[in-house]
Amino acid sequence: MEPAERAGGGEPPEPGGRLGLGCRSFVPQKEIVYNKLLPYADRLDAESDLQLAQIKSNLGRAVQLQELWPGGLFWTRKLSTYIRLYGRKFSKEDHVLFIKLLYELVSIPKLEISMMQGFARLLINLLKKKELLSRDDLELPWRPLYDMVERILYSKTEHLGLNWFPKNIVPFILRDYKNHKRSLYRYHSSVENVLKTLVKSCRPYFPADATAEMLEEWRPLMCPFDVTMQKAITYFEIFLPTSLPPELHHKGFKLWFDELIGLWVSVQNLPQWEGQLVNLFARLATDNIGYIDWDPYVPKIFTRILRSLNLPVGSSQVLVPRFLTNAYDIGHAVIWITAMMGGPSKLVQKHLAGLFNSITSFYHPSNNGRWLNKLMKLLQRLPNSVVRRLHRERYKKPSWLTPVPDSHKLTEQDVTDFVQCIIQPVLLAMFSKTGSLEAAQALQNLALMRPELVIPPVLERTYPALETLTEPHQLTATLSCVIGVARSLVSGGRWFPEGPTHMLPLLMRALPGVDPNDFSKCMITFQFIATFSTLVPLVDCSSVLQERNDLTEVERELCSATAEFEDFVLQFMDRCFGLIESSTLEQTREETETEKMTHLESLVELGLSSTFSTILTQCSKEIFMVALQKVFNFSISHIFETRVAGRMVADMCRAAVKCCPEESLKLFVPHCCGVITQLTMNDDVLNEEELDKELLWNLQLLSEDWGKPGDLWNLGIQWHVPSQQEVSFAFSLLDSFLQPELAKLENCGDGELEMSRDDILQSLTIVHNCLIGSGNLLPPLKGEPVANLVPSMVSLEETKLYTGLEYDLSRENHRETIARVIRKLLNHILLNSEDDTKSLFLIIKIIGDLLQFQGSHKHEFDSRWKSFNLVKKSMENRLHGKKQHIRALLIDRVMLQHELRTLTVEGCEYKKIHQDMIRDLLRLSTSSYSQVRNKAQQTFFAALGAYNFCCRDIIPLVLEFLRPDRKDVTQQQFKGALYCLLGNHSGVCLANLHDWDCIVQTWPAIVSSGLSQAMSLEKPSIVRLFDDLAEKIHRQYETIGLDFNIPKSCVEIAELLQQSQNPSVNQTLLSPEKIKEGLKRQQEKNADALRNYENLVNTLLDGVEQRNLPWKFEHIGIGLLSLLLRDDRVLPLRAIRFFVENLNHDAIVVRKMAISAVAGILKQLKRTHKKMTINPYEISGFPKPAQILAGDRPDNHWLHYNSKSIPRTKKEWESSYFVEKTHWGYYTWPKNMVVYAGVEEQPKLGRSREDMTEAEQIIFDHFSDPKFVQQLITFLSLEDRKGKDKFNPRRFCLFKGIFRNFDDAFLPVLKPHLERLVADSHESTQRCVAEIIAGLIRGSKHWTFEKVEKLWELLCPLLRTALSNITVETYNDWGTCIATSCESRDPRKLHWLFELLLESPLSGEGGSFVDACRLYVLQGGLAQQEWRVPELLHRLLKYLEPKLTQVYKNVRERIGSVLTYIFMIDVSLPNTAPTTSPCIPEFTARILDKLKPLMDVDEEIQNHVMEENGIGEEDERTQGIKLLKTILKWLMASAGRSFSTAVTEQLQLLPLFFKIAPVENDNSYDELKRDAKLCLSLMSQGLLYPHQVPLVLQVLKQTARSSSWHARYTVLTYLQTMVFYNLFIFLNNEDAVKDIRWLVISLLEDEQLEVREMAATTLSGLLQCNFLTMDSPMQIHFEQLCKTKLPKKRKRDPGSVGDTIGNSAELVRRHAGVLGLGACVLSSPYNVPTWMPQLLMNLSAHLNDPQPIEMTVKKTLSNFRRTHHDNWQEHKQQFTDDQLLVLTDLLVSPCYYA
Repeated sequence: MEPAERAGGGEPPEPGGRLGLGCRSFVPQKEIVYNKLLPYADRLDAESDLQLAQIKSNLGRAVQLQELWPGGLFWTRKLSTYIRLYGRKFSKEDHVLFIKLLYELVSIPKLEISMMQGFARLLINLLKKKELLSRDDLELPWRPLYDMVERILYSKTEHLGLNWFPKNIVPFILRDYKNHKRSLYRYHSSVENVLKTLVKSCRPYFPADATAEMLEEWRPLMCPFDVTMQKAITYFEIFLPTSLPPELHHKGFKLWFDELIGLWVSVQNLPQWEGQLVNLFARLATDNIGYIDWDPYVPKIFTRILRSLNLPVGSSQVLVPRFLTNAYDIGHAVIWITAMMGGPSKLVQKHLAGLFNSITSFYHPSNNGRWLNKLMKLLQRLPNSVVRRLHRERYKKPSWLTPVPDSHKLTEQDVTDFVQCIIQPVLLAMFSKTGSLEAAQALQNLALMRPELVIPPVLERTYPALETLTEPHQLTATLSCVIGVARSLVSGGRWFPEGPTHMLPLLMRALPGVDPNDFSKCMITFQFIATFSTLVPLVDCSSVLQERNDLTEVERELCSATAEFEDFVLQFMDRCFGLIESSTLEQTREETETEKMTHLESLVELGLSSTFSTILTQCSKEIFMVALQKVFNFSISHIFETRVAGRMVADMCRAAVKCCPEESLKLFVPHCCGVITQLTMNDDVLNEEELDKELLWNLQLLSEDWGKPGDLWNLGIQWHVPSQQEVSFAFSLLDSFLQPELAKLENCGDGELEMSRDDILQSLTIVHNCLIGSGNLLPPLKGEPVANLVPSMVSLEETKLYTGLEYDLSRENHRETIARVIRKLLNHILLNSEDDTKSLFLIIKIIGDLLQFQGSHKHEFDSRWKSFNLVKKSMENRLHGKKQHIRALLIDRVMLQHELRTLTVEGCEYKKIHQDMIRDLLRLSTSSYSQVRNKAQQTFFAALGAYNFCCRDIIPLVLEFLRPDRKDVTQQQFKGALYCLLGNHSGVCLANLHDWDCIVQTWPAIVSSGLSQAMSLEKPSIVRLFDDLAEKIHRQYETIGLDFNIPKSCVEIAELLQQSQNPSVNQTLLSPEKIKEGLKRQQEKNADALRNYENLVNTLLDGVEQRNLPWKFEHIGIGLLSLLLRDDRVLPLRAIRFFVENLNHDAIVVRKMAISAVAGILKQLKRTHKKMTINPYEISGFPKPAQILAGDRPDNHWLHYNSKSIPRTKKEWESSYFVEKTHWGYYTWPKNMVVYAGVEEQPKLGRSREDMTEAEQIIFDHFSDPKFVQQLITFLSLEDRKGKDKFNPRRFCLFKGIFRNFDDAFLPVLKPHLERLVADSHESTQRCVAEIIAGLIRGSKHWTFEKVEKLWELLCPLLRTALSNITVETYNDWGTCIATSCESRDPRKLHWLFELLLESPLSGEGGSFVDACRLYVLQGGLAQQEWRVPELLHRLLKYLEPKLTQVYKNVRERIGSVLTYIFMIDVSLPNTAPTTSPCIPEFTARILDKLKPLMDVDEEIQNHVMEENGIGEEDERTQGIKLLKTILKWLMASAGRSFSTAVTEQLQLLPLFFKIAPVENDNSYDELKRDAKLCLSLMSQGLLYPHQVPLVLQVLKQTARSSSWHARYTVLTYLQTMVFYNLFIFLNNEDAVKDIRWLVISLLEDEQLEVREMAATTLSGLLQCNFLTMDSPMQIHFEQLCKTKLPKKRKRDPGSVGDTIGNSAELVRRHAGVLGLGACVLSSPYNVPTWMPQLLMNLSAHLNDPQPIEMTVKKTLSNFRRTHHDNWQEHKQQFTDDQLLVLTDLLVSPCYYA
């Protein structure tokens, strides 16, 4: 390999070729570089080549032999591990083969979910680094993925319980140790996340034509009234490829961009899919920076993002609930904004600045609300996203992905503008209530871009915070922010050279934070100190000053400051010793039995030890020696209890020893040897000695290396690899400790030597510590493997990794010796002194370590990995990337890589000795002492996870304890066994392994254990265990496959993989005989699985039918049985009979399970119905439209309901094409439009019993039996939970299935029941009959015309009766019943029902309530039909219009809601034809006509209509008011439901509402006023289209001249909300801004005081969100007004009261001026702009003016004082001394209290 071809981007060639390994046979795609730095790096190539060759060969074999399990799964796991250890160290050809093979495997149709997830995760990992494979190297088809997503996420059978998917509540994290990126999606189940991430990873490789195919596939689903819209947009969002190269854009986003963005821009009411469109656009923008012109959309985009933050505005705000639930995901909005920045027009930056200006005040710490989290997330994500973009444009290695064109790259000016617009809110957010984490992360990224703008203000806030004692919150907040900017601070650089000089003062001042009394302060201080010492070597350089004279000023300052380092280290140690001593004092721990430290102490310990070791690692030899001496003196002059303080001291000692072994050991060893006699006291320090036979690190210090990145290739790590004699010395040392103890224990175990408990404990402790200390020197356990657990035709050997030591196999195997002795001892203790729990605890630990410990513990490694990632995050340089980490971090990472290798033992063989020890653990897990059981179980679960297939060996042993025929099992053993089955939250659950062989044993055993004499339902702990077991099985169970086969295409790729060279093993290719044998074995496996399945069902049935079985176990058993329903096999007959009979079981729990199960069984028995393809254009006789046109077109008109051409005869019925699904044909027709074929081609109806299958006969017999049916109906019409029962979809599914499979066979039996139930008005009987009727209507889908006609003859009278008997409790159920009946049915089939419902909804016979209910039921039916029933909607509207003046409130509300649905179809979406359903404009025109009498009158409208129908005709006014009430209900109902708001029409009603709406918040107002107010609030939040802005302003200006001051006042409140919610739409329109400014300023001079004050509030709000600016014309205008002369006061007559000036015009003008100035002052609540001091002075001149001016001035001043009080020290700087005098005088003067 030529180094030349690798040296891309000018970095040193990666050390592949230069270690003298000779030429590699292939070029690896991308390796983990840290492996090159391991001391045994030269062996790794051979090791990895061998592993890769084995993986390729065995994986290929397994697939060709059809062996997915265990072979295929085993070797794909090995591949994942390989990637974790070596990265993508294989050739490009192999990479592509691996991907293609896994792609084939993952899309096998009948794959079990868990296997699918396993393959998918590996595939995601293989596809992760896009830059490694270009589109030329790899192309993946999209359809298999689509089929998979459709099958799993939109499963048709899951809801019937025929397919079970595991429901994981925790989101999975891809276990990828290289980048801990959590997946974006977190839904209810990990299945969904895996699938979506998989699609996302495959997307870049879809073929060029994929986009067009996808659009053709999913466009027909885009019917906005239907749930399918959501599905279509979800598919677009996850599938549409956006990273095509520019020359293919015409095949990519250009096909859909205008269409979808048009849709997005025109939807106003935030349906759920709007947010998904945002995610799609964000991705599109990022992938195609510079290729799309976003400018026309920018104001709309920013307005919507601002609305999506849901900030509270104005005084009384009502939020539309869906605005909260469907708001955009901030993460995606941020990505979108970032991608649009830059480029020639600076539009986005301008809007971004506007966005932050308008929301900055919300960041002030005094504000809090549910919206705060979103705002913080915005701050945290945005800088991060910009840094990522800069990295991509400037530093990332170029790859095949489209680069950003130069014209659109971010310029330096762009970056500066961005930092400036965001820094203000970030600095406010530092002290936020939710904590400073987000601000700190934002600052870290901002400081990378512009340190000189970011760091100084942070430091300004930090120094005072370090001084303050009263506000600890400030201290933790500022320190965490300084930690964020630390790296930028110490690197200085050309922008901010004075940065480093701040470091020492900061460190010295932070020391008091190491404070035993304040835990959080202590932790943040440790983090702070550790961060800085990681970044900067602590070396005293002051001597350099004498030697060199070419230093700059800053450098000189730095050098002299470094003299303080030593001082700092010593002071820090003093503080730590203080901390340690204080934690010793908390009573001597020895008496109390707490083994552990408290949680807080363990955190402090972690902080202390890591900080101290960082400091020692980074400091120079001289400082180190001083520090070492100090630790030594401290540790020998005190004796600590070993639990807490002892551990902390030991940690400090360990840090010293690790850092500089020679010097430290010279000090400590002699001392410890002296103390060895008091071994028990000091065994801690002794263990430290044992430990350090590890690799001793010898880190040289690079001096003056401040915050510079380490060079990965010359890290200068000096490894210490132990020499032969060191190893043998270690062994002799080990033997001298270990052998005597083992001999003692062995004798004790044989019963030859009596030892006291303490002696045993001490010996065990020594053995355990020896084991831990020598973990990586001792070879693993050897021995015979346990044979025949799982047959396989592929080798399943374990992989051995070299970790720097050759095991010396000539010595005795210490592990085996220890194991032998310990097992003997354990047996002895369990027989003679089972209560010696302390020894048992230690034995459990020793067994665990013998099995798994190789020099490091998994959980420690995991926590170190986490903390490494945290530190890396806090110090990484995201901007330049390319692993520019601090040297100390890189060294850490290499060490972690070494440990990862020691921990990786994938697929361990399960040997006899393991079997013995796991059995011992099982014995301990069922011991009598709960603590012993608990500890043993944890170790037991860990061991089960480590060895291949050992679970199968252990299950029978666990189940022994549950056998009902055993009499010798104690309750403790019984509980222990149950816990062993349950497993812990992360590990294996034995009760539920996804494998027939295991479930067949465990499930029946759990059920039968109910008869065991150890089982007692009196003990709550046992009951809870069974509940947990059942719950866990139900949650984790997934349908297990019965038949597998591997498709041919997959086998072909496997052959290629097995033949692939470089590297390869010499293994012969498979012979045809072998392959035949593999096929045969696979078929046998399938047959076995089927046998097991039927066997399991039968055993469970036997179990459940046992006599005396407690009810709880019967229920558990039935629950397990219901998990065995599947969609590919009918349940065995015995089980079908069992479930049908249990429909009438006494217990309601059982009945419920039976109902679900029988519904599922009926689905299994469903006969398939034939379909045929039709051509909609032929049927309609109209050609296909030229471009996309949605809505009512000539070619879909034949789907509409038309009462003239309804099929009323058999002939008409059979010649109609029925289209059941509502969305077909609305947007476009699918390429292949399918409907059901004619009657004669469908399965036969009206069969006799002989024509049925056995399974059907069972059901037929029961449901034909009148007694059975009677009992069933009786049960179904019982109450379950009073008042909580609802229409039950499960029961509906049961009846739907019965009538679908057996058509009308059971109607004769059911008819009398239905007639009886309908007449009974009780809630539960009505609900029961509603469920049956819905099932009947939906089940009759395929009945013949005669049968359907008969059915409706029966149903119509029933429904009429039901609707006249409707009550408060039942109207919901009937609504659901009718809605369910009409769902996905062609309306022409249901004409009987619709005509019935439309007969007379408002007859008034049953009173207002029945009317409202009938409307509700009708609405349910019509809403399901959406756009296909325009005629019915017109009829209904015509019927309702005269009745809009209804008096009763409940009827009005219902009419309002019905109107919403009537007009729902009238949408203004792009490419949509005008609807033939009712249109809003015509309706509004008619309404306005009737409201005229109210419009013309100017006085207040009072509601003087009594709530009863007066006799005779009322006048027009009263009619008008009644009508208005209904119209208000309609507008309120449609605010949250419709897609687009009919703004133009609503505007004509606005003046009327302004007139009515009350001003104060008072609930005593009548309904009319309250509704008007609510309606205005909702309308003001509406989203406006740009062309509507002038219309709205026109109405507002006109109303501002109204004679009613209520109206003028309300205009202002409306304006506040409207402007904020449409901010950028208004800002984009200069005339609108001028108009609003004029409007507010003219209303400041209103004659009514309340209006003036509201205008002032509005003005200050508009100034505060930077909608208006405080410019000099405005200021001059107000100052002029203030100077208005007031008329002289007259002498008062003795009789007159109060002031005579009153409300004169002059006073109003003068007041307006004062209000205006006040508004300007209040518009900056958190800072003092330059104009403010003078304004305050001007205001103060008016303190003695007459009221209301004086009051206004006082209010303004007191508000100013309130908002500026917190930061007054800072704000004072803005005023001159004279001004301050006046101000202080004013704020505390007596007049202030007047």
